[in-house]
Amino acid sequence: MKTRKLLLALQQRNNARLTELRGQLERNEVPAEDLEAVQAEVQELANQAQEIADELANLDEGDQGGGGEDTGSGEGDGEDRGGNSESEEGNEEGDDEGEGRSAISGEQRSAIMTQIGKGLSTRGHKSTKKREQEVRSAFANFVAGKITETEARSLGIEAGNGSVTVPEVVASEVITYAQEENLLRKYGSTHKTKGNVKYPVLVKKADANVNKKERAASNPISETTIEFDEILLSPAEFDAIATVTQKLLSMSDAPIETIVIDELKKAYVRKETNYMFNGDDAGNENPGALAKKSVKYYETIPVDVTAAGYSQKLYSQLVKLKGQPVTEVLKKSMWIVNRAALTILEDMTDTTGRPLLHQDATDGVGYKLLGHKLDFTDAADGDDSTKPVFYFGDFKAFHIQDVIGGMKLQKLLETYASTNRVGFKIYNLLDGQLVYSPFEPAVYRYEVGATKSGS
Repeated sequence: MKTRKLLLALQQRNNARLTELRGQLERNEVPAEDLEAVQAEVQELANQAQEIADELANLDEGDQGGGGEDTGSGEGDGEDRGGNSESEEGNEEGDDEGEGRSAISGEQRSAIMTQIGKGLSTRGHKSTKKREQEVRSAFANFVAGKITETEARSLGIEAGNGSVTVPEVVASEVITYAQEENLLRKYGSTHKTKGNVKYPVLVKKADANVNKKERAASNPISETTIEFDEILLSPAEFDAIATVTQKLLSMSDAPIETIVIDELKKAYVRKETNYMFNGDDAGNENPGALAKKSVKYYETIPVDVTAAGYSQKLYSQLVKLKGQPVTEVLKKSMWIVNRAALTILEDMTDTTGRPLLHQDATDGVGYKLLGHKLDFTDAADGDDSTKPVFYFGDFKAFHIQDVIGGMKLQKLLETYASTNRVGFKIYNLLDGQLVYSPFEPAVYRYEVGATKSGS
């Protein structure tokens, strides 16, 4: 409350000064010599007026009293009346002083008066953060059945036909959570597109010709053999369902918006992560998934992590795996491993007895292995989660297409009515594939103990 009173006092003082300057301009009391100073003062007062109005608009509802802006406007009106009385008292003095000074032009006076008018009529704008909070809350309250479709639309929510478009602030929150849980979003390349369109990714298929001799009439420049292969990212439909009990939704003091959005995030990200890493969902297979498209590396010497002396054998295989990518890819490469691999690495040492895994806090990644960053996730598991799995390469080659505005939500009432629950189905359009030139494989996969089929 004290903050609000202070801001109102500042607003009144600001408006009073602007009104005073307006009165002086109306009475033609501002000489041309003072024009620049008056313009600077008016601009500064107008900026202050906007800042004060914004602060008042963004105060918490508990601090807001009635008639904040009206108070400022009323003060300006009062100053108008005061300005008029001052005009009568100062007419004679203004006439005496004005004889020796040059007056400003009507165009200049009009420009300053317009600026003063804007300053006096300033209205506050809610901050982006506060507006996002309102949209987020409106979205959650709508899907929880606390506000009507009409009320939701008035708050900026696009709803209709039983579904609602997930607002950008909530969609970005889901994607941010996905980036934390889905390492391919974190380290891959994301492309945002409007509409369900195919997104092309070009990869080099061959090199250009080289000619060391001077060109002559009999030796013209031939067509180069550079070709490009077009890989189309085609968005697939993603949906996931999260359920919340009717009892929970009926609890007025429960943070419904947080509960609903958190459940949606978890349900959606599990589906998305598996699609990008493994792509083995029945009827929704992804041939460009990391596990399918990465180049398989097989051991030159069998490694049994349960046998004594495995450490140096595995170390040797990891060094050879690191040497697989071409130099251009190697410089941008990192490791992604599963939890089983991380556990093994934490207990390994190099040939000098130093820990093989180094702690590293730069770039938000906690480990380094053989000079390259390392991150871990359960999504990297193979068929057997106890077997260590290592991915090594440039994960920027994993391309993800996000369709702007493609995330929608549908409330399912009848489906779960018999169990007193409400279902929320989240729907999105996206695709994710590992794309690289056959001459420059981007990512290699090594599963300890795996053997090549037929060997």
